[in-house]
Amino acid sequence: MINIYTQEEVELLRENNLLVSKTLAEVGKNIRPGVTTLELDRIAEDFIRSHGAVPGFLGYGGFPNTLCVSVNENVVHGIPSDYVLKEGDVVSVDCGTILKGFYGDSAYTFAVGEIAPEVEQLLRVTKESLQKGAEQAVAGNRVGDISFAVQQHAEHYGYGVVRELVGHGLGRKMHESPEVPNYGRRGTGPLLKQGMVICIEPMINMGSKNVVFERDGWTVRTRDRKPSAHFEYAVAIRNGEVDVLTDFGIIEEAIGLRK
Repeated sequence: MINIYTQEEVELLRENNLLVSKTLAEVGKNIRPGVTTLELDRIAEDFIRSHGAVPGFLGYGGFPNTLCVSVNENVVHGIPSDYVLKEGDVVSVDCGTILKGFYGDSAYTFAVGEIAPEVEQLLRVTKESLQKGAEQAVAGNRVGDISFAVQQHAEHYGYGVVRELVGHGLGRKMHESPEVPNYGRRGTGPLLKQGMVICIEPMINMGSKNVVFERDGWTVRTRDRKPSAHFEYAVAIRNGEVDVLTDFGIIEEAIGLRK
């Protein structure tokens, strides 16, 4: 069943997702060579709790931490550890919150210092794919319109679009219907209706689309071990306009990213 939320409930979801954006900004300010991914996790947990919320991922399905932190060839669901970030790494940080009975969920891929130009392009194109998908997230369209927009832009650059992992509905639960794949055909899939809230999250690989699920039961990496990027918006479906609940501007201002 696909949930339809009132405007008041959408505003609670917006509050959560703005907190996630602020948490990712706080994490981003601390991403530099020499920092461990576990240190980033502690920063996020402290920040979320200090704002009266609870980490959405901690204990979810048995996940042991506040953040999913996935470095380089790790696509998603990386477990924070003693891994020390080094110059040239890229790190996807996925974060969730629970506040006032609703969830927030967004992700951003950060550069650690200076990264190779081809990896910088991967990050740029993945974020553009997300933005192009979000442009289709209006009432009257279908999920496949989002999926097609993401896939077309990423594959235009020769990148691999991960198939095994998808976006999802968001609300009183972290993962609700419908699933939102990053590949598909226009005019297919569930109809988008005002009051739905979904997460769009392209996971785009520099090489092949193929992935491997690691033995830790969580981490997903590229089969060819080439870098991957991951960006995620929460979006409320409206009539005639796109309503992104996530604010990357907060993150990019914090890390001094040039537009």
